Amino acid sequence: MMKRIISVLVLGLIIFSCVDNTENTMTVSGNIKGLKKGSLFLQHFKDSSLVVLDSLKIEGDGSFEFTHELEDPEVFYLYLDKKDNNEVNDRITFFGEPGDTISINTAWNTFDMSPEISGSKSQEKLEEFKSMMSNFNIRELELLNHVISSEVQQDSLVIDSIQKLINHNLLNRYRYALNFGLNNGDSYATPYLMITEAKEANPKYLDSVYKALSPEVASSKYGEAFKAFLEK
Repeated sequence: MMKRIISVLVLGLIIFSCVDNTENTMTVSGNIKGLKKGSLFLQHFKDSSLVVLDSLKIEGDGSFEFTHELEDPEVFYLYLDKKDNNEVNDRITFFGEPGDTISINTAWNTFDMSPEISGSKSQEKLEEFKSMMSNFNIRELELLNHVISSEVQQDSLVIDSIQKLINHNLLNRYRYALNFGLNNGDSYATPYLMITEAKEANPKYLDSVYKALSPEVASSKYGEAFKAFLEK
């Protein structure tokens, strides 16, 4: 009789533990190399405010794991408080979908500079886009450095020429963003990127990107936000 009671209790515990995780559960785990002590927070934006969803204290081991139930694919943040009174360079941005098992590995001293993130298709598209945007940003900085140099300051024709190159670089930036959107209508990252990285592009072209979204993406959190942005 006692064995049956124990068996029922064990089965109940197994069932209860399985109920916690559903097909919409996102699991985020990984390791922060070299971290001896600190607090790690899982965050997201809600009503324009950054909200903490979960947190844990790390002492002696940089391994971590979070689980969170998702209704929609969404951008999340890992914020590391290293107890150094400095919030700079301590937040990793990543895209998660319901059911994703995401791995994030990094180091304590380069926390957000070169994290290795895998397990999310939306994150892959986000990184693809950000990588190309970085090239445009680098080009713009190079051109701006030419403008402020003492030699160029004395030559208005050269300044005008560089300004045209800056404008052309900006145009190419928007062209890439819009083409990315048109070619990735099935990615949940697309509407998010349009309203964060390309919102100043011609509304006519942004509308074309919205119309190219798959029904699932258009009805997602960022798809609805993209639609609301266009309607304004």
